[in-house]
Amino acid sequence: MSFTIIVLEGAFATSVAATLDMLRAARSLGAKSLEFEVCSVDGGQVPLTERVSLQTSRLRVLARDDVTTWVIPGLGMTNAAAVRARLGRPDAMKLSKAIARHVSRGGRVAASCTAVFLLQQAGVLVGRRATTTWWLAGLLTELEGQCRVDSNAMVCADGPIITAGAAFAQADLMLHLLRERCGARLVDLLARTMLLDGRQAQAKFIAPELLANGDALIARITSELEARFPNPPGVAELASRLGMTERTLSRHVRRATGRSPLALVHSVKVRRAQALLQTTHLSIDDVAADVGYQDASTLRRLMKKLGGGSPRALRSAR
Repeated sequence: MSFTIIVLEGAFATSVAATLDMLRAARSLGAKSLEFEVCSVDGGQVPLTERVSLQTSRLRVLARDDVTTWVIPGLGMTNAAAVRARLGRPDAMKLSKAIARHVSRGGRVAASCTAVFLLQQAGVLVGRRATTTWWLAGLLTELEGQCRVDSNAMVCADGPIITAGAAFAQADLMLHLLRERCGARLVDLLARTMLLDGRQAQAKFIAPELLANGDALIARITSELEARFPNPPGVAELASRLGMTERTLSRHVRRATGRSPLALVHSVKVRRAQALLQTTHLSIDDVAADVGYQDASTLRRLMKKLGGGSPRALRSAR
């Protein structure tokens, strides 16, 4: 057996389906020895999102000879309160304990999106680099301070732990796992066959106003920046306007978003620039000036760093 796919009630139906379709396609393309089993904590019919359900086997949580990679698709949760509540349910608590045992016996675990929080609850993210859906990266940092949360990464592999970003990053996670198991040639063929494009970063998909998931201060910071274009305030001015020190501002922003205040400022600027490039005929130099950069080279560098491609490529794609 190569993989054990573990689904909990409320798992994203699209993520589960993509996982199974990719495994079956890989087998049909030549990975004849590829085997997998779909399990849940208690077995039986498991309801997913979109009124879809799936028949599962019972997870053998005490099996000492289980050398499969456990794969856990994301759960249908979109905010911190829902994550906390879901982690407290009996099936999630039981699975978290099983994950800890599996890893302690040398097993590997891969999870995407909100399922990464099951790994946090299991204690297996301590001292590791991990990612999750970008708008909940701040919560993961808060819950596990000894984890290096990389909200930009699409997939992070650190020892026996592999994590992926938002829900559709499940496909990226499976490409990574299948490349390890079946080799690059077969996975490249699989990607072409299924029209999949392995993405390296979540950054270009990040909407700054959603990063804090409802945090009032972050919403105010975003509004302050957007209201002041083309001369948005810097971090020092923001702190002053909000009546706090830069250190206090930094602590709050990192706790809420998992990013620095400067990174948040750049995210807001770049997102505005992307919108202007896609909806106006302003020159790239004019767009850069409109979002507060003195020259277009700074904007080009930041767009490339944040994974959004070059301004020219963005404009030509509209």
